Amino acid sequence: MNFNHLESLYRSVIMDHYKHPRNKGQLETGTLTIEMNNPTCGDEIQLDLEVEDGIINDVKFNGHGCSISMASASMMTEAVKGQSVERALEMGDEFSKMMLGEDYEIAEDMGDAEALSGVSQFPARIKCATLSWKALEKGFPEAHK
Repeated sequence: MNFNHLESLYRSVIMDHYKHPRNKGQLETGTLTIEMNNPTCGDEIQLDLEVEDGIINDVKFNGHGCSISMASASMMTEAVKGQSVERALEMGDEFSKMMLGEDYEIAEDMGDAEALSGVSQFPARIKCATLSWKALEKGFPEAHK
C-alpha cells in the first residue's frame, strides 16, 4: 500500500468518526465526569465514565470542536471501553508518544487511533488530537505515572 493510499484511508477513517461519532452523549449513571478544553482553538469535551473495580464499563463524550478532536474522542472511547483503567492510561501514553513523533506501539485493542498518526506533522493540531486522552488522564491522577 503506498503512502498516498494510506493517507487517504486514514483521512476517511477520521471523517467517519467525526461525522458518525461513537459513544457520543452522556451517561445517566456516570461515576466520573471530566471536562477539558483547548483554549487555543476552542475545542471542548466532557467525558463521562462508569468505572467499577478498576474497569471502564462504559464511556461517553460530549463536546464540540474540530474534526480531529471529535474523531479522536470517538476513537478513544471505543478503545478504552471494557479496559482496565491501567490499560486505558497505557493507551493514552502510547497515543501521546505517537503525537510527539516518538517511538510508539499502537496495539490492536486501540482500534482506529493510529489513523491520527499524521497529526504529529502539524504541531498546532496535536492538542486537538490529545484532548480526550488528556481528559482521561485527568480523571485518574493517582493512577497515571
